[in-house]
Amino acid sequence: MFNDKYALTAAVLAGTKTQTRRIVPEKALSEWNDIDDGDEYSRSVYAASYEAKMRNFLLKYAPFKVGEVVAIAQSYFDIKTSANSYRPTIWEHYREWHKYLDSLPIDKGYYNKMFIRAELMPHQIEITNIRVQRLQDISEDDCLAEGIMCINSRYTFIKKGKNPKFDTPRKAYAELIDRISGKGTWEKNPYVFAYNFNLVK
Repeated sequence: MFNDKYALTAAVLAGTKTQTRRIVPEKALSEWNDIDDGDEYSRSVYAASYEAKMRNFLLKYAPFKVGEVVAIAQSYFDIKTSANSYRPTIWEHYREWHKYLDSLPIDKGYYNKMFIRAELMPHQIEITNIRVQRLQDISEDDCLAEGIMCINSRYTFIKKGKNPKFDTPRKAYAELIDRISGKGTWEKNPYVFAYNFNLVK
């Protein structure tokens, strides 16, 4: 699921968003702390080694794996109203595409994508890489891959047709993640799963 309020689903479908970050659950961090047998001195002297070991441990908690193909969640209404803009290339003929649209059910998923059926989604992404990193380790290039846009040498994201302006991609992304995940998320600098993906359908 991508946030529609900030037009992130549209950015994925347009191919301008190719990364997403999801916060590592506290349960995973707690389990690492339970099995970490290093003493304080060793953790200090071999900090880089311990950090790498921890990140490898946390990767097993990533909800998605490299090579996995995942449906992009859209409400059935959104699929129908954006049909001409986002018609997948596998439907080369409009007759087949409209037959598919007519088959979409009128149920709770019609307006709320929380209730859609994944097998009915017309678009998919393939996970190509997963990293565990601190949120603030994001590079400027990765901020752009997250959907941050450059307009007239300023950086921005979409919010209901408005574009707040920032001096750097990181400042724009910091504001965006706070709006999506809650105020203070950027400052807390949590561990995140950083996913790279390609639009495959």
